[in-house]
Amino acid sequence: MMSSNYIVNVSESDFEIEVLAYSQQIPVVVDFWAEWCGPCQVLGPMLERLAEEGQGSFRLAKLNVDENQNLAIRYGVHGIPAVKAFRDGKMVAEFVGVQPEPRLREFLHSIAPTKSDLALEKGQSLLQLRQFKQAEMVFREVLKELPDHPQALLGLAKSLIFSAEIDESDEILQRIPASKEYSAAQSLLPLVQEIHLLQSGETALDAPPLEMAYQRALKLVLRSNYEAAMDGLLDILREDKRFKDGKARLVFLALLELLGDEDPVVREYRTELATVLF
Repeated sequence: MMSSNYIVNVSESDFEIEVLAYSQQIPVVVDFWAEWCGPCQVLGPMLERLAEEGQGSFRLAKLNVDENQNLAIRYGVHGIPAVKAFRDGKMVAEFVGVQPEPRLREFLHSIAPTKSDLALEKGQSLLQLRQFKQAEMVFREVLKELPDHPQALLGLAKSLIFSAEIDESDEILQRIPASKEYSAAQSLLPLVQEIHLLQSGETALDAPPLEMAYQRALKLVLRSNYEAAMDGLLDILREDKRFKDGKARLVFLALLELLGDEDPVVREYRTELATVLF
């Protein structure tokens, strides 16, 4: 076994402390193994390498079943290698036998968030708090290690839109690969593209009243006055549901996507939009 702060040998004498109690802090993955077990010699090093790679996202506890038969019986170990994951003092997941590395990573991801997972969660929280520059920095750090991570790309794009950095946000939204984030990126593009048109001066200064109201709504977005912008768009849609070939509606939907369902005003505005359109 490699020497590591993230890997320990455990026995019946310290299992309660090193596994059950410790799992109150971070998940603990127990590898039930034996020296005579050939598959254990394959799985063990893989788990050890992933534990080292995880940098403390979980603890790997190695338990020799020949020397700790009571624990093997207690946890129903009938074949080895057997791997059981503990969290908050309870067993939460398990498997038996050698698994390919992608399956191991999936198993570990289900019980122990990676550093990137934790960073993404932090970035999303910062977005909700409207601390956009801090969120941008977090997402950029994730993308240094995972350049094509869809969630990090979407988070960065949203941070940039909130900061009115439209050109870069457009480029990032176009980069998001096929994923659950892809549809969100497509929803945001009309907002980015319409603001880009406004900033490029391609809108007429002597436009009709609805067009002027539309420009005002986009300018309110740039000033981070999202609720006033949505109120203005709703007024436009009340007069013309298909204004600008539906772009006003798409921009409104983009603002709902930008703010996210966690924002308390989003549900209210979704309901209002449905009332106006239907």
